[in-house]
Amino acid sequence: MFTSVPPIHRLQSASVFLLALSATIGLLYYGRAFCITLVIALMIAFILDPFVAFVMRIKISRGVASFVVCAVALSLFYLAGLGAFTEIAALSTELPAYSERANELVDSVADRLDKMEQNAYKLLIPKRLQERDRIAQVQAQAQQQNETKKRRSKVPEPVAPPVIQEVRIKQDRTSLVNYLYSYISSYYNVLLMTSFVPFLVYFMLSWRDHVRRSFLTLFEGTNRVIAGKIWQGIADIARAYVFGNFLLGILLSIASCLAFYMWHLPYWMLVGPISAFLSLVPYLGLPLAVAPPLLAALAIYSNPSPYLFIAAIVAFFHLMALNLLYPKIVGARVHLNPLAVTIALMFWGTIWGGVGLVLAIPMTAAMKAVLDNIEHLQPYGRMLGD
Repeated sequence: MFTSVPPIHRLQSASVFLLALSATIGLLYYGRAFCITLVIALMIAFILDPFVAFVMRIKISRGVASFVVCAVALSLFYLAGLGAFTEIAALSTELPAYSERANELVDSVADRLDKMEQNAYKLLIPKRLQERDRIAQVQAQAQQQNETKKRRSKVPEPVAPPVIQEVRIKQDRTSLVNYLYSYISSYYNVLLMTSFVPFLVYFMLSWRDHVRRSFLTLFEGTNRVIAGKIWQGIADIARAYVFGNFLLGILLSIASCLAFYMWHLPYWMLVGPISAFLSLVPYLGLPLAVAPPLLAALAIYSNPSPYLFIAAIVAFFHLMALNLLYPKIVGARVHLNPLAVTIALMFWGTIWGGVGLVLAIPMTAAMKAVLDNIEHLQPYGRMLGD
């Protein structure tokens, strides 16, 4: 026989669940700088952990191996940033030329639209109606000129305005220190949290075994086995998602760089990778990926036709990667259905902004790994699955 749960108990359970859910969402929103930093450091640690294990094969401790891997990763990141900064600095010197080219392009498009409108008017409107409209327009202009002359003839002599003594208000200039403080304070939290990422990654890697053992000691019996599976599942999903997107970004970067080089786009070595990795942003990838090559094309093209062709090339690469490569490289290991992905993008984008759009899929996949390994929560994991 089944025992029914009293309504008061169900109400209490629902109230506790709603309170816990509200508290969690509030923590994620108001503590987003801390949470985003922790999640990014954790994902980087999961990615670098296999390299630490590889370095440890030469019989060195985990702490030293973690330091070596982190140092190499930081060096590569610094070199990539230095190369991008050099290209951007060279690009900044040509901004006036880009502005002039953009004005020419806008004028060219406006002229073409005007000609198309005139041709459509001539094609669709009969000649007798065109002649009638022309005569009416000439009459309206003549009438407007006559009214302007009448108004001018009735205008009285201008009276000199009274002399008003000039009053100058002395304003205190904002000091350089106040300006720098107001500028930096808006990015203070981001810069502060970003500075913690290398240290968090290093300590997560060097203390990985200790943290894992301490985490598993919180559980007993079969729950300890389940906790170990959840740990490993989250690590596998993080590595699969990041490695898959990185590999896909490299392939798109090579294809984009070759296409932009053939079109003689300036700064193709910078524009290609930026367009390729922006293309991987869920749902917003295509418009973001099209923008960099179109901006680069302003330096050499004033005709709208090349811009359409460049946009078509980027769209072709994006659709090929999204429909052919992404399901095989990334989607086969994430196992999320499109509805769950869309809702996750909406939720994490609302909570964490643009960073939430990037982290939405791995966060949801990690949540699914937790649900799949807990027996009474497995139905919820199947709801997220493909």
